[in-house]
Amino acid sequence: MISGFLVKKGQMTSIFTEDGKRIAVTKCVAKPLIVTQIKNQEKDGYQAVQVAYGQRKRLDQSTSSKLNKLKIEGTPKGFQEFFLTSDQIPEVGSNISIDTIFTVGEKVDITGISKGRGFAGVIKRHGFKKQPLLGASDRVRHPGSIGAQTPGKVVRGKKMPGHMGNVNKTVENLKIVSINPENNEILISGSFPGHFNSWITITKV
Repeated sequence: MISGFLVKKGQMTSIFTEDGKRIAVTKCVAKPLIVTQIKNQEKDGYQAVQVAYGQRKRLDQSTSSKLNKLKIEGTPKGFQEFFLTSDQIPEVGSNISIDTIFTVGEKVDITGISKGRGFAGVIKRHGFKKQPLLGASDRVRHPGSIGAQTPGKVVRGKKMPGHMGNVNKTVENLKIVSINPENNEILISGSFPGHFNSWITITKV
């Protein structure tokens, strides 16, 4: 089958394990994915499965004609490819559910787009400490001297104010706590990037 899945992020909550421990989990909506294309080694140079996820109001003409040829109904939000992990190749137009890809207790990697924080200073962006309050009152949250540089310029990667968030982030080795295919629901331990109702990619470790 395929190497990952796409889910919609929900709210965080906490549950109790069988031994009485309380753990934080993130509840996600995992509706079945529709197979739209099969990539093979001979034609494309690699093996993968393209799936459609989500819903939106309207599609462009090229995407709409492609789905009409495949006799796939609906208006998907987007498409994504996953590598094949077995010899079992799904058919175009078929649905793939979450319980056929992952099992309870399996460790996965979660990839999402972090929340955008806009232009942020060094205290919020990098966790710098404030400057002494005895000095100038308008320099308390400033970074201060950046030190002597061997090249006569600011080197790449210097921790300075700038754009924060709205980038792809991956959290590794999270655990699948439970899967409920009837309600299209999955619980994943811990927290990971993304705002409420954002699309998250789950991949096998």
